[in-house]
Amino acid sequence: MTISVVIPTLDEASGIVRSVGSVNGSGVEVIVVDGGSRDDTRRLALDAGARVLACEPGRARQLRMGGEASTGDVVLFLHADTRLESGWQDAMSRALSDPACAGGAFTLRFAERGLRERWIEFGVALRVAVFRLPYGDQALFVRRSVLERMGGIPIVAIMEDLDLVRGIKRAGRLEMLASTATTSSRRYAHRGTLRTVLMHQVALLGWVLGWDRDRLAARMGR
Repeated sequence: MTISVVIPTLDEASGIVRSVGSVNGSGVEVIVVDGGSRDDTRRLALDAGARVLACEPGRARQLRMGGEASTGDVVLFLHADTRLESGWQDAMSRALSDPACAGGAFTLRFAERGLRERWIEFGVALRVAVFRLPYGDQALFVRRSVLERMGGIPIVAIMEDLDLVRGIKRAGRLEMLASTATTSSRRYAHRGTLRTVLMHQVALLGWVLGWDRDRLAARMGR
């Protein structure tokens, strides 16, 4: 089984080397799709061993381009401030050895270990346990055949990660791995924890109810 890792970036020089380095390995193709960085993101990604593509900004658009350019049997979408722990390939391979598994996600862990981060991790774990809805910061992966049947990542203004989750669940089982995806809690620090959590709940409600994505993105400041 070959794996393609797609990483969308925009001014991610501070963390892109760690992100690429965490997934580089035998049988792994790493594709960074940059949305117009003004820092050294592209150069650093190239030096770290990734293939770098240029794209108009917009996470869904970047993910779609990366997915279409990839060649692996499985496509894993990784945020630029996120890294996977050692053994992630084996964990994915074990899950996908079952033909009923269409894709999955990793367990969220924050690099910062304060009370705020532990509280958010608990909330994420509860959401996943009850609704089976991991978000993009949990490193979603999908069989290529499933992604192609979906028509690729949809070009929407927001919540493209949950569209992918829905497509995986329609095609088969979504496997939640114990292996961790360690990410930054910077967005909570930037906007405030309570405000960010509430905004995420509004976005989730909007996705469930089918609200207009452009308006929803504008409300979220995206």
